[in-house]
Amino acid sequence: MKKKLIIPNRIVCTDKEGRILRNETVEIESGLIKSIRHFTEDEITEFDGEVIRAESLTLIPGFIQTHIHLCQSLFRGLADDLDLIDWLRFKIFPLENAHNEKSLSISVRIGLNELMRGGTTTVLDMGTLNHQQVIFEELINSGMRAFAGKCLMDINTLFPEFKNATDYELAETYNLAKEYHGKLNGKVRYGFAPRFVLSCSEKLLKESKEMMKDFDGSVYHTHASENPRELEEVRKKFNTENITYFNSIGALDDHTILAHCVHINYDELNILKKKNVRVAHCPSSNLKLGSGIADIPKFIGEGIQVSLGADGAPCNNNLSAFIEMRLAALIQKPIYGPEIMDAETIFRLATIEGAKALHIENETGSIEAGKKADLVLLDLNTPYNSMDDNDYNVYGNIVYSASRGNVVHVMIDGEWVVKDGQSLNYDEHELYFTGKTELDKLIARS
Repeated sequence: MKKKLIIPNRIVCTDKEGRILRNETVEIESGLIKSIRHFTEDEITEFDGEVIRAESLTLIPGFIQTHIHLCQSLFRGLADDLDLIDWLRFKIFPLENAHNEKSLSISVRIGLNELMRGGTTTVLDMGTLNHQQVIFEELINSGMRAFAGKCLMDINTLFPEFKNATDYELAETYNLAKEYHGKLNGKVRYGFAPRFVLSCSEKLLKESKEMMKDFDGSVYHTHASENPRELEEVRKKFNTENITYFNSIGALDDHTILAHCVHINYDELNILKKKNVRVAHCPSSNLKLGSGIADIPKFIGEGIQVSLGADGAPCNNNLSAFIEMRLAALIQKPIYGPEIMDAETIFRLATIEGAKALHIENETGSIEAGKKADLVLLDLNTPYNSMDDNDYNVYGNIVYSASRGNVVHVMIDGEWVVKDGQSLNYDEHELYFTGKTELDKLIARS
């Protein structure tokens, strides 16, 4: 039975209207937020459950990242300073192909530990070609709220060994969805995940999209229009643009989440808007791979739903929601002016907009009675943060100057996964030494 607890706070940020609440207590029972109200000191003293005195801390909803590659966490630093196509051909595809169950398991645990230590409580993960069940088992063991799915590939001109037959891919992803979708009372759900247009046949793209409809609450998650070289190959192969091609085969709707969308034209923008497609913005990855800057202010202005993701460790080197928030704001300001992508807007991309992307905004993404207790407590009372905590500065303090070092406690579904800045699930020394051992073996296999 899940615990009862209350968290008296100095600042609660934020409810669905974006309000900053002060000196309120959040009451949690059976994994849900039961109430947000003022508790008297007598009520706090007499409460028959756990009490977390957080009068000096700031309570926020857990971050939601809508594009992650947990299978790549072990490859951090092994694919720096490369263009996307070369990054895939020479590094990532060979390394992913070399994964066995042990190396994949430690890679996933390393990623999950980093994400939770940084206040992320929900992820959409694109898995890998083989051993996908390992990722699901690690997600189930971790406590993370997650959407995940086998990465689908039946074409690979860059690294031909790394693919499977079309019918095998379709059967395997369907069987995995049947086994894992809805696990832990819906905490773990399936995301159908064809890698990108150039690695998937039309049959694989279309039939995996059709499969999604058999699993209520699942999503369709792929890469799109990330890199100019990628788009050149798409045009050669299909004589059309990437988003246009996806639309022509019926792959786009409000349960489709496209990572990146850096290079799209006006017609494609209108397709995204008309089909209510979700865009996962990954600014660190796009900058490090030299892919470009997605026109997120235009997307938002057109009503296209946008959320954030760190992508994979080898094209980012961090899995931090704080870094993605800061960069998502800063990279647009030289183009549009300093007022654009204000801190509150960015904070929403990392929380409630991520929930909307996954159609779980009634469950998580903001602090409201009836929602899941996916919560993060931050200590912003440091010399490295603003010392003025007026309502406007709360958002700016989180977006522009906070980091993983400010994270004190993290809760998912009413259960602590990080307490006093330490993981309750993982031993970081063990993660490092096991990771090093398995990486050495993996490199030898690749």
